[in-house]
Amino acid sequence: MDSQMILWAVVFAVAVVFELVSMQLVSIWFAVGALAAFIASFYLPFTGQLAVFIGVTALMLIVTRPLIKKLKRPAVPTNHELDLGKQAIVIEDIDASAGTGRVRVQGVDWSASAKDGTPIKSGETVTVVEVSGARLTVEKS
Repeated sequence: MDSQMILWAVVFAVAVVFELVSMQLVSIWFAVGALAAFIASFYLPFTGQLAVFIGVTALMLIVTRPLIKKLKRPAVPTNHELDLGKQAIVIEDIDASAGTGRVRVQGVDWSASAKDGTPIKSGETVTVVEVSGARLTVEKS
């Protein structure tokens, strides 16, 4: 095995390992190009091998990238998107000075604070205006 074959084998191995580690389809095209260049190393001088590597990598990228984008699943909404604008019932007085406040949104209890800092009594209806981690910011409806 000559040095050019070793070079393409190493490029192939590095690209495959990087792909396996990242799982983001960022180097698979280079792996296919390196494999094609490795096969070309049996028949072509280095400049031809390099042209095969670049050509196959570019062709793979052009052909498969749009297909990969179509296969991506739409983002699943998180609580942030799901709860914004929804009505909630205050189940524990919201009082910034006392550090208290809990609301219930669709049967789920959340820690809460008032947007403007004013106290809100238990039993009142509020609207969710912000989600920050496990804490909701609400305002009176």
